[in-house]
Amino acid sequence: MKYLYFTLFFIPLSLFSQHSINGTFTPSSEYTYAFLYQATPTSSDYIDRAKIDDEGNFTIPLDASATAGIYKIVYALPPEDNNFNLIYNGKESVSLIFSSDKGLEFTDSNENKLWSSYTNSMEMVNRTISNYYTQESTDKKAFQDIFKTLKNTQLAFEDASKGTMASIFIKANTPYIPESYEDITTYSSNLKRTFLSNVDFNNALLQSSDFLIDRVLAYIFGMSENTSNETYKRDVDHVVNKISDVDLDTKTMLLEMVWSRFRVMDNQELANYISDTYLMALSKEGNYLSLIEELKTYQNNQIGDKAQNFDIAITKNGTPATTTLHDLNLAEQYLVIFWSSTCGHCFDELPKVKKMLASKPNIQVIAIGLEEESEVWEQSITEYTDFIHVLGLGKWNNPIANAYGVTATPTYVLLNADKIITAKPYDYEALEDVLK
Repeated sequence: MKYLYFTLFFIPLSLFSQHSINGTFTPSSEYTYAFLYQATPTSSDYIDRAKIDDEGNFTIPLDASATAGIYKIVYALPPEDNNFNLIYNGKESVSLIFSSDKGLEFTDSNENKLWSSYTNSMEMVNRTISNYYTQESTDKKAFQDIFKTLKNTQLAFEDASKGTMASIFIKANTPYIPESYEDITTYSSNLKRTFLSNVDFNNALLQSSDFLIDRVLAYIFGMSENTSNETYKRDVDHVVNKISDVDLDTKTMLLEMVWSRFRVMDNQELANYISDTYLMALSKEGNYLSLIEELKTYQNNQIGDKAQNFDIAITKNGTPATTTLHDLNLAEQYLVIFWSSTCGHCFDELPKVKKMLASKPNIQVIAIGLEEESEVWEQSITEYTDFIHVLGLGKWNNPIANAYGVTATPTYVLLNADKIITAKPYDYEALEDVLK
């Protein structure tokens, strides 16, 4: 179930609303509130919220002071994963239907219907191009017909969108159209070469939307069969060159998103390349302190590095004693688990870890409970008497969690006897594979 449990202060708008953003969420039982933000190149500013009724309907009024631009609807947690953008031109209301199965559909708003219709039409033509090459066709007339359709579709929507905000997105998305027949290798090369050519990275409307992020990520991660690190580096360098004259905030944001993707992929070489070559310098130039700290934390917790040290309370010869991770000499390997007694996923995985390690006495678990209070944690740890337990009060603000860059529970870090990080499994299944 996708529910929002946080509370935001109500910011009242004028009782005399000029337009509104309204819609229907289906199935209605999965949603409770729609939160509206206005997106800018540097932030998302909270505007208002509306409760989603039993039929899934909501309405958020907009008064005359609501300016044209990109707006964002957040409908569940985490907000960065459960949201969508829309265009508000200050002249018309926006009506939509959002389905967890079918996605987003605009039923009223010329701006949004134009952009949605354009992307659907281009997707259909691109599917035809893909089928043409998949069938290894060399029919040049069919080739010319397909790309004539692509060109006509682009021109038709450019003409239909004149004077609208949607036209900026349509022109930025202008596709590559060959002048004559090209085989798949030549076409793919030219498509990638021109993929960013029509994008104005300095346009405030594009900067406020997800367009630039999606475009850059598609260029780096979706346009090459060769995914070697050398290819990735060349593509990153190309992006940096394209955004060389862009403002510091946008440039840093785009590179941070690319860095984050490589981090999720566990590609340390590329994540470090971006950080060392570009992102750390940009972060320092902009005095982005939280990003600087995040980059440093990542660099301090790489496979092959010595794990960050922390205090541990143990019982030695029946007597409580305090030691540190680095001073432990109890096993050939150590599994550090960051978990929480309020994390349902943790209670699913920890029993599996306990059962798996029952036959592996050479591995010592150090379980760090990230908690706001200790009562439930104290009861929970009685089920895991073979683990060394560390209470991490402050939860996400706990210094050990911060030192390890922990952003989710459970998080696993595997160490050897010298406390060198040997693996950072994403979940229990990955941990199981590593230990096999």
